[in-house]
Amino acid sequence: MRPIFRSGFLLLGAVLSCTSARAAPRYTIDDVVRLAQNRNPEIAIARKKITAAHGGELEARAGYLPSVVTNGLYRRRERAESSRLRPDDYNASVRVVQNLYTGGATSNETAIAQLTLAKQEDELQVVSDRVTMDVRLAFYELLLNREKIHLREQSTEVLRGDLKSARERLRAGTVGPLDASRAEVALANEEPELIQAQTDLQNSYLHLSDLCGIDNRVAGAKPFEAFGTLQYEPRHPDLNASLMRAATDRPEIRSAQKDIVIEEKQLEVDRSAARPHVQFFTGYEAYSERDPLVGPEFNHGYVAGVNTTWNLFDGFATRGRMDATRARRDAAILSLKATKLGIESEVRSAFLDLQQADSVLAAQAKNVRTADEALGFANNNLSAGLGTQLDVLQAAGDVTRTRTTRLSAIYLHNAALARLERAVGGGTAPALLPNEKSEDAGRAWQALRPPATLGGKK
Repeated sequence: MRPIFRSGFLLLGAVLSCTSARAAPRYTIDDVVRLAQNRNPEIAIARKKITAAHGGELEARAGYLPSVVTNGLYRRRERAESSRLRPDDYNASVRVVQNLYTGGATSNETAIAQLTLAKQEDELQVVSDRVTMDVRLAFYELLLNREKIHLREQSTEVLRGDLKSARERLRAGTVGPLDASRAEVALANEEPELIQAQTDLQNSYLHLSDLCGIDNRVAGAKPFEAFGTLQYEPRHPDLNASLMRAATDRPEIRSAQKDIVIEEKQLEVDRSAARPHVQFFTGYEAYSERDPLVGPEFNHGYVAGVNTTWNLFDGFATRGRMDATRARRDAAILSLKATKLGIESEVRSAFLDLQQADSVLAAQAKNVRTADEALGFANNNLSAGLGTQLDVLQAAGDVTRTRTTRLSAIYLHNAALARLERAVGGGTAPALLPNEKSEDAGRAWQALRPPATLGGKK
């Protein structure tokens, strides 16, 4: 039997080692932000658009460089009557063509291509900032839902203990069936809340996995484990400084400004169609001579010359293009104004959310401990025969509500900071750094953290 037991232990060790090898990685909020920057599909698409803009710039610059053109022709004529002309006609040439004057088309097309490239880089920054904000919000929501599960589990345990105590008192004859029924109903009402919190946590993992480009096809398995806790971030930025920074650093504003310049350059490109275009060419040509009296059939030699084209009248096509471009330029100017107003509204809205969260948190910080103390008093009164089971249930419900409200306020505060960071242009600016006042406030909030368990028990 010993070899069998030994084989069994070896097999169990191999299974455990494989399980540990497949354990989900643990990511902090900075880890998932970096992961999203590398694997998010929207960011990858924005990078491909930059590559395409590089190709457009290369194409526009080609107008400054000479081009090599080759062409050839062979034609044989069938005649109805005799002629001294040769029936074969052919020619082949290789030419180097250089633009001498294009009416400003080449220079402005190159400028448009460069502006388009810079605009795509701004668009990449826009997508990157938005994805970073979405990842931070999703991570904070995940931490919030996980904290809610812990809170609901504690509440369920408390209510389950109350139900057990009520049934014992009912059997002892000290209370009536009403107290036991109320405790049972309270527990039954709390269990769906726990199930809902667990479902919300799973949905948070799914949403965060999508943002980070993580494959999550294995049912019931977490792609990663979120590391961290939902903590209050003691930062209170200045509104005026944030508005000034948003007006200068938001990539959407830079992109809208480039749209105006692009349309102005396009107006010059449209106007160039009404100007003369001059090209210089040189090359080598081989051709046939059909008339024997003029010369031999095969001829060849160097060619050089100047080619000029000028559309004197094109049916008002150039005028129509210029009118359309002017309209797009005016629309771009209006779009820039709307973008600035929208960004200012984003900053102010984030500040309002921040103030709301801080107000709620200030109201609930001490209220959590008060509710815990009230629950302890209700339990003591019930044990001493001075209270009822309804008092305990109401006090337990108050504790759960106040703790949930406090967690939601912390989430709203951190989420408002994440939206504000994006609203001012991404990153951490001096306007967003914690100051002495906010650090003192943060230490005050930490000092008012509630006990680890319901009812004030450590």
